[in-house]
Amino acid sequence: MLSARIDKAGWSWGCVSTVDSEGRTIWIADAHRSDGKRYVVRADELLTAFMELESAIRGHGFFVTVRKRQSR
Repeated sequence: MLSARIDKAGWSWGCVSTVDSEGRTIWIADAHRSDGKRYVVRADELLTAFMELESAIRGHGFFVTVRKRQSR
């Protein structure tokens, strides 16, 4: 799950939905760390909001990829 990866990378996160002036539901997700880094994204769907949030964080090198060692 995307939120678990965000947690594991050391980020606190939250999301909220609201209705804009044209009656459309929009989602706002944010992630922040104790070092002051923060990302906020807006999307039309919840999954898209989390994918955009993860992409923003990943684009700045804040995720560590862990690969399993292959046995010989």
